[in-house]
Amino acid sequence: MLHENRMYFLANQNPRQMMSFIIETADGKIIVVDGGYADDAQHLLDTLKNITGSEKPHVDAWLLTHAHSDHICALLKLVENGFDRLTIGALYYNFPSVQWLRSREPRDEGEVAGFLAARKYLLPISEIVTRGDSYRIGEAQIDVLFTYDPALTRFGINESSTVFRLTLGGQTVLFLGDLGIEAGEKLLSLYGVELKSDFVQMAHHGQNGVDKSVYQAVAPKGCLWCAPLWLWENDAGKGYDTHTFQTVIVRGWMSELRVKRHFVNKDGDHVIPLPFDFD
Repeated sequence: MLHENRMYFLANQNPRQMMSFIIETADGKIIVVDGGYADDAQHLLDTLKNITGSEKPHVDAWLLTHAHSDHICALLKLVENGFDRLTIGALYYNFPSVQWLRSREPRDEGEVAGFLAARKYLLPISEIVTRGDSYRIGEAQIDVLFTYDPALTRFGINESSTVFRLTLGGQTVLFLGDLGIEAGEKLLSLYGVELKSDFVQMAHHGQNGVDKSVYQAVAPKGCLWCAPLWLWENDAGKGYDTHTFQTVIVRGWMSELRVKRHFVNKDGDHVIPLPFDFD
């Protein structure tokens, strides 16, 4: 089967925001980033089948940013009975302790319990990453720029997001997960203009995430918005920009930065070749 360097940005399968990416390399490697809710698992699996040409696809590397249900539950759904639906070479993540997760956001007990239940399958393939780690997955390079810092507490589990940067086809994609302002400031202090990347996944679905200064350092040509229509338009059911989220403000920042392309999962699945021609 002919493979190419491509990034698949998957649309949500229910009205809620979520995050799901598949990276395909020209030498046939497959990388998944997060995956979405349990409701998104079948679409993710079907897409993997189409990419690999296999009824039981193999994922070489699965990256998890943090332990929220809209990021990890598709994976938990797919491995609830072990690796009968797909196989995974390695799982890369850095989560706080279960006790920390429960204490910060007890309402998320369900995904914590789900992750604990899946650990018997996931532990043998798990790689706990730390800042500065670098992994080569075929033609793709994965660099770990940031991991959980217990001193950052303002935004709970979101602030524990691991930041990964993908390099493939001569271009870079920065995955910020749901990083908030406090962790964003720490990330910026560590790297400054070294954060510059061709694409950026907008932190926390493009609202209430990192501050404008982080995006200024990244200086992206393309933005990846994990946002359904209501969130993209900040619509509380009363019309454009009537909700409390900051999406419209962040969109204004990107306009000021003269970003060339926006990919939003409200528009359905996106298949983005790497390198991407922004001109």
